[in-house]
Amino acid sequence: MLTRVVLATTIGTALEWYGFILFSTMSALVLNRLFFPPGDPVAATLASFATFAVGFAVRPLGALVIGHYGDRLGRRRMLVITLVTVGLASALMGALPTYETAGAWAPALLVVLRVIQGFGAGAEYAGASLTLAEFATPERRGRYAAIPPAGAAVGALLSAGAVAAVAALPPDDFLDWGWRIPFLVTLLVTATGFYIRVSVAESPMFEQAKRERGVARAPAVELARGAPRTLVLGVISSIGPNVAAYIPVVFALAYLTEQLGVSRTVTLVGALIYFACSAAVTPVAGALGDAIGRRMVLGWAMVGAAAFAFPFFWLLDTEKAGYVWFAFGLSGLLLGAQLGAQAGFLADLFTTRTRFSGVALSREVAAALAGGTAPLVAAALLETAGGEPWPVVLYMSMLLLVSALAVALIHGFGRHEQRGEAGRRP
Repeated sequence: MLTRVVLATTIGTALEWYGFILFSTMSALVLNRLFFPPGDPVAATLASFATFAVGFAVRPLGALVIGHYGDRLGRRRMLVITLVTVGLASALMGALPTYETAGAWAPALLVVLRVIQGFGAGAEYAGASLTLAEFATPERRGRYAAIPPAGAAVGALLSAGAVAAVAALPPDDFLDWGWRIPFLVTLLVTATGFYIRVSVAESPMFEQAKRERGVARAPAVELARGAPRTLVLGVISSIGPNVAAYIPVVFALAYLTEQLGVSRTVTLVGALIYFACSAAVTPVAGALGDAIGRRMVLGWAMVGAAAFAFPFFWLLDTEKAGYVWFAFGLSGLLLGAQLGAQAGFLADLFTTRTRFSGVALSREVAAALAGGTAPLVAAALLETAGGEPWPVVLYMSMLLLVSALAVALIHGFGRHEQRGEAGRRP
C-alpha cells in the first residue's frame, strides 16, 4: 500500500507542476503573443505574467476549502478532486481560441481556466506530501514527504522537455498548433492518476486521530485560535521556495529571450537543467532532514539561494550558454534542497486534526503573496531600472532571508519533529 501511495501522490504533484510550469513557460514564450492585443511586447508580457499570477491568487481559497474537507473527510477524497481539477483545466487550455480568432474572449477564457487550475493546485502539493508523511515511519518521515516534491520537479522537467520538443518545430507551426500539444497530453496523465488514486487507502494517522479525538469542525478556525504564530511563521517560511522557484523559471526565461536576446533553445535547455538538478537533490534533502533536522537544511538552503541571486543574474548577463546553464543548474540544486526539507518541516508544524489546512494554507498563502506575483514584480522592477537586474536581485535576496529568519524562529522540534506532532508553540 505504501508503494501505491507513493505512486498516487507523486503522479498528482507531477501533473500539478507540469501544468503550472507549462503555463509559466508558455507565458514567457507564446501566450503573451497569442492571447493579448498585439503591439507593445512589454505590455503583453506583463499581461501574460498577470494572468500567471491570477492562478496563485486563488490558491489560498483552494487551500482553505479543500484543506477544510481534507481534515474532516480524509486525505484521499480531496486528492482525487485536486487531480481532476488541475488536470482538466490544464488540458482545456490547449483547446482555447486565440486573440486573433476570439478577441477579448481569448484572455478571459484563459483566466477562467487559470483560476480553476489554481483552485485545485491550492491543496494538491500539500495534500500529497503530508499524506506520505502520515504513512511513513517517524524516522523516515522526511524522505517520504520529499517524494512528491521530487515528483513535482520531474513533472516540471517533463513540461520543459515538452516545450523544448514543440519549440523545435518551425516558428509558424509552433505558434499555430504546436504549443497546444503539451497542454492536451495532460488528459492521459489525469486519467491514469485518477485510476491510481481511487484505489489507495486513507491515511492511517488521520484514521487514528479521527477515532481517538474526532475531526475538527472548523480546522482553519482551530488553527487561528490555537496556533496563530505557528501558522504565520509557516506562511513566511514558505515564501522563500516560491521566490526561488518562479523568478528563475518564469521571469528569467523572459529576461533571457526578451531582454538579452538569447535563443529560445538555450533558455529551454537551461530550464531542463534547472528541474533535473532540483529533482535529483530533493529526496536527498528530505533524507538529510531526517538525519540532522529539517529546520537546519531548509534555513541554510534559503541563505544559499539568497547569496546566489546576484551571481545568477551575472551569469545570465554573459549570454553564454555554458554560464547560463551553470546558473540554472546551481539554482535548481538550491531550490531542490528547500523543497525536500520543506515537505516534512511543514507536516511537523501541525497536529493531525489540522495538518491538511495548516500545510496547505502555509504554502498557498505564501504562493499568492510571493510566488505568482514574483515574475510580475520582477518584470516591473526591471522596467523601472531601465533593464538592469539589480533591483530583482535585492527583491529575491530579501524575501529569501526573511523566510530563513522565520524558519530560525520556529522552535520546539527535537522529539516533536520525530513524532510528527508540533507539541508546543514556537
